[in-house]
Amino acid sequence: MSAATAEIAPHRRRPLYRDLSVQILSAMLLGALVGYIWPQSANTLKPLGDLFIQLVRMVVAPLIFCTVVHGIASAGEAKKVGRVAIKALIYFEIVTTFALILGLVVVNVLQPGAGMNIDPATLASADVATAEADAHPVGFGPFLLSLVPTSAIGAFADGDVIPVLVFSVMFAFGLLAIGAKGKPMLDGIHTVTLVLFKIIGFVMYVAPIGAFGAIGFTVARFGPESLLSLGKLVGTFYLCCVLFVVLVLWPIAWWFGINLFRLIRYFAAELMIVVGTSSSESVFPRLNAKLTQLGVDEPVVALVLPSGYAFNHDGTCLYFATASLFLAQAVGLDLSIGQQLGLLAIMLFTSKGGAGVAGSAIVVLTSTLAATGTIPVASAALILGVHRLLSSAFVPVNVLGNALATIVIARIENAVDVEKLQSELRQGAAKI
Repeated sequence: MSAATAEIAPHRRRPLYRDLSVQILSAMLLGALVGYIWPQSANTLKPLGDLFIQLVRMVVAPLIFCTVVHGIASAGEAKKVGRVAIKALIYFEIVTTFALILGLVVVNVLQPGAGMNIDPATLASADVATAEADAHPVGFGPFLLSLVPTSAIGAFADGDVIPVLVFSVMFAFGLLAIGAKGKPMLDGIHTVTLVLFKIIGFVMYVAPIGAFGAIGFTVARFGPESLLSLGKLVGTFYLCCVLFVVLVLWPIAWWFGINLFRLIRYFAAELMIVVGTSSSESVFPRLNAKLTQLGVDEPVVALVLPSGYAFNHDGTCLYFATASLFLAQAVGLDLSIGQQLGLLAIMLFTSKGGAGVAGSAIVVLTSTLAATGTIPVASAALILGVHRLLSSAFVPVNVLGNALATIVIARIENAVDVEKLQSELRQGAAKI
């Protein structure tokens, strides 16, 4: 029995108040109410959400290491692992490209920033200065170097998904190469994985508290007036996310025999958690466990899901395309088709940064603006007030896209129990 499967209890009816998704939704509604009534509570509420994210993040890096190593080493065939990885990366690039194109098309049609005529020189702020200091143009060379950690320990200390993933894959192939001698270590890694999933089970008891604090902080800090002041941008972006799910993810799911509505319901608790926390990292362990429970082979989950967290950011790509063109329109820049295609090409690289980390998208966006040299980086100040509202939409799209991607690659590889998949989706999510 896999680590993930061991942590999923058999499906059974339980009182509605014990359903995690109901608890989280209730906590978010209460948090929004508290934040609206007592806006001075922002600084008090913020640590609740941050604490939950940090509790999960402390085990994400070792969990990625353990699941990737155990999954690859258990596969027993390096050729199969390479085949799965190549198919996954091709899938990621195709889908994220569709996301970027859709974002560009929708913003060109609706023109949410047209007529604002903002002078970028008037938009300087401390937050933008910090983001601009962290931003830098990303070329192919720097991107390639960023994949490899400077040290194995440093990769775990920093918690960046991509370097941890690279080290984990290399370690797994090394373990695979020594054959039977590596069996004791493989068993030990499996045991550590069980322990990590137990820790996640404990942490999830405070998930409603984290969601309460995170959404309460957002409402208290930015208030409903933030939504009204840039309502057209927020509305356009939410429309982009809906269109992406309907026009891209839904046909993909249908083609591979997956009911997307049932899949969304199955991961309802996780999607609501990331709406509040704006961090896809906060639900990685539960995604891992639930995908295995759906009947997807552990080696495929262990390889595709972490890779998706590193390279498959569907919602973030929608955000980059929408925000970039909105800022160009807001400051009066009329980008040609060629300039927009150049922007798209750069975003294919920059969208791979900041995997899963809450708040990183604004830094990566400034990197994209710096790389193009056509849109003033200072213009990013325009969206700071509604960035959290935007991330509450694109992070769930990232999570849903990665869950679907894992199942799709498993279907292509015939590495999923289809009967179990359909049965689990019909029954709904079992309790972890």
